[in-house]
Amino acid sequence: MTPMQKLAGLVLLVLVLMAGTAGVTWQVQDWRMGEKLAEQAGLHKDDLAAISNAAAAQARTEQDKRLAAEQRAAAADQQHSLELSNEQRKQAALRDRLATADVRLSVLLDATDSASGCDVPATPGAAGVVHAARRAQLDPAHAQRIVAITSDGDSAVIALRACQAYVRAIAR
Repeated sequence: MTPMQKLAGLVLLVLVLMAGTAGVTWQVQDWRMGEKLAEQAGLHKDDLAAISNAAAAQARTEQDKRLAAEQRAAAADQQHSLELSNEQRKQAALRDRLATADVRLSVLLDATDSASGCDVPATPGAAGVVHAARRAQLDPAHAQRIVAITSDGDSAVIALRACQAYVRAIAR
């Protein structure tokens, strides 16, 4: 072997060794980076699991709040429906009693009103047995209309209370 061949062989050997060292270096770097990436992926997965658990807990809490509000609103609605039906039953009984003349609707008379044209004494006389204020009875048809108007008013008040209770239940 000539010195030139030895030098070429030596250069070739150095190149092969350098290529092998570079390959080993790349392999070591790949292992290190693979470990770091795997560690980061694990941390990322843990963070995502924690975020998902927190979101699920918050969704359950909101759903429980909504369910409680719906239950309160349903209970209030049931109570107000019962109240309304009771009031309607009382009004129907009153209308029936007015229709059969079992009850008469009357109004107080103002004995001091000179424009009414009614000369009713302000104080009962010694010969009278009535010790209360003077009253005038209304016609049954007028009484029925008055009861219907008050029934509508009572229904409106009950409906207003139901709406207010619903808003309070939802606003919680």
